[in-house]
Amino acid sequence: MNKLLSLAIALAAGLSAQAITLDSKQCVAMALESSADLKVAENSLEQAKLQRGVARTAYLPNFAGSAMLNSLLPDMETMGMTLNMKAMWLAGINVTQPIFAGGKIIASNKLAGIGVKAAEQQRRMTRAEVSADAQNSYWTYVAVLAKVRMMHSYVTQIDSAYNLTKASLEAGMVTRNDLQRIEARRAQVLYQLGQVENGANLSRMNLCHTIGVDTETEITPADEEVEIELPSNLGDYSILDRPEAALLQLDIDAKRQQVNVTRADYLPTVALMAGWTAYGNIRMSSMQMGPDGNYYPYNSTTNDNIWNIMVSLRVPLWHWGEGIKKVKHAKIEAESAEIIREDRLKLMSLEVRQAIDNVNSGSQLLDAARLAMTQADTNLANITQAYELGLSSLTDLLDAQSQWHSTSSDLIEASTQLRIYCVDYLRVTGRL
Repeated sequence: MNKLLSLAIALAAGLSAQAITLDSKQCVAMALESSADLKVAENSLEQAKLQRGVARTAYLPNFAGSAMLNSLLPDMETMGMTLNMKAMWLAGINVTQPIFAGGKIIASNKLAGIGVKAAEQQRRMTRAEVSADAQNSYWTYVAVLAKVRMMHSYVTQIDSAYNLTKASLEAGMVTRNDLQRIEARRAQVLYQLGQVENGANLSRMNLCHTIGVDTETEITPADEEVEIELPSNLGDYSILDRPEAALLQLDIDAKRQQVNVTRADYLPTVALMAGWTAYGNIRMSSMQMGPDGNYYPYNSTTNDNIWNIMVSLRVPLWHWGEGIKKVKHAKIEAESAEIIREDRLKLMSLEVRQAIDNVNSGSQLLDAARLAMTQADTNLANITQAYELGLSSLTDLLDAQSQWHSTSSDLIEASTQLRIYCVDYLRVTGRL
């Protein structure tokens, strides 16, 4: 896997002329590695985890520090004393520990946890979509290349008929008009071959884009035919396994917690607060009577600290029904989410049933196409042999070749469509 991803990085860096051979699993791995949508989903998950971490900090005490240096207050005269506040300093630390916040902290943490789960399911859904797109792009490319090979075989058949008819014309057994009919058919087939080759190039570029390499990269599929692997136990599934179903349930859970968050804004809150404050350089001057009865100048400087502990209680009293209305609004949103979930689950069930029907009908069409291909091969071989012996007309030969071409194309398309149906079934049942 590491070698494969290193190759992808090298190609994206500029080695566009290099040819690589890949199978379906390798294409899926490279698509997942290079997908911008998946990288965004990964970032969203990381953001959700960070948000959960932020929510958890609400359980912890909140520390705050403060400091002040005064240099502007004038001296204060009071009771015959002069209080000098210049150069006074003050510093302290306060701690606030929530005790009860109306359940808001608990609800917010649950809401953040739901956010992480939702981001995980979103990433899972994105991975499934990228994987399905990579597989479909790969098998479509395989199918178009098979059509190119089939068209080359068709040209070879027409060239063989041309050479045989030309020899018959020289022997006087056919007319020049027969030769011209083959030339006209060959020109038509070459035109179709050009269209198919152009489609193969477009499919290659689409696959390059899907797996994250330069669009000029030549990709050789490890498979020459579309591999068919029918899912086992088509009817054994649960809609709840889908990430979409999980996201719908998480949306309900989130809206229910939002009800608790809204209600908490209108419930009492209790917090414990503690603090330590130090202060100093508070100078005081006055005249003080001495033992001899005379007054003498007196100066003092105060430096000290204090502790304080308190409990804070906040009780909302009256908001004119605002809280009741907001809580009711949040409850209605939760109810709406439940209604949407039930409706979406029904649609998902229909989607799965359609996917199962597609797989079953696609399998039947593939069996019919295989049988038709066997018959077309046999018919073409018999008509070609009869034409070589002069026992069949040119019209019969051209019709047999045309039928072989049409049947071959149908077989390739049936194989590709069934493969896409299988991938889609795995996606809609949450198995991809």
